[in-house]
Amino acid sequence: MAVHKKEEFTQKEQDLAAFAKALAHPARIAILKVLAQRNECICGEIVEILPLAQSTVSQHLKELKSAGLINGSVDGPRSCYCINWKAFEKFNQEFSWLFTNLKIKNEKSCC
Repeated sequence: MAVHKKEEFTQKEQDLAAFAKALAHPARIAILKVLAQRNECICGEIVEILPLAQSTVSQHLKELKSAGLINGSVDGPRSCYCINWKAFEKFNQEFSWLFTNLKIKNEKSCC
């Protein structure tokens, strides 16, 4: 039986990994680009823009929302989405901190 060791890592490390995983698909990057370009909540238009089926787009939106990268609301039969800029700012700061610390440690490396 497999044992999950996720709990062995800090919450910050787990959050960064979840954020990176949510970004780890080109369709999700495309969705975020569409939302950023419009700079407003978009309802249903995303499916018309991307070369993907409705169900596939819905699954990607679900992953982005689950990671906190987008906000969504149901408006009758439609769902509307927009970028959660506070989450992006938080992860931007945390990734910057991570990369800075990795670089500092690498400068002291023997390789």
